[in-house]
Amino acid sequence: MSEALVAAQAALAAEHAAVYGYGVVGGRAGAARRPDALAAHAAHRARRDALERAVRDLGGRPTAARAAYTLPFAVPDPAAAARLAAVLEDRVAAVYSDLVRAARGPLRQDAAAALREAAVRAARWRGTGVAFPGLAERAATH
Repeated sequence: MSEALVAAQAALAAEHAAVYGYGVVGGRAGAARRPDALAAHAAHRARRDALERAVRDLGGRPTAARAAYTLPFAVPDPAAAARLAAVLEDRVAAVYSDLVRAARGPLRQDAAAALREAAVRAARWRGTGVAFPGLAERAATH
């Protein structure tokens, strides 16, 4: 299996988790942030669908979504929902960083755009940005 296919499958798995996670975020975000959650949910669904096509184009069988995902912490209120959204975006950014390294051509361009979008959404949810989005060793210090 090619490095690009492995990275695309990892990005697809992260998008499946983000779609699930934003279902929780949307339910707990509160009225003021619900439009942000809905927009992010739609963006992740679109990226997921595009990655399914990309995986097929690379000769793979797309990773299926799980029935449920374990959340990293309880999400009882809008503040926790915002933290979860930032975590989801950080996780997505990390796998897109790997896909940028592994892919070429249009897939690499799409991965770079997805990385940028995830970093912007994470900064909006968190209220601050990360100097090197997608690099776990940099994100952990912020």
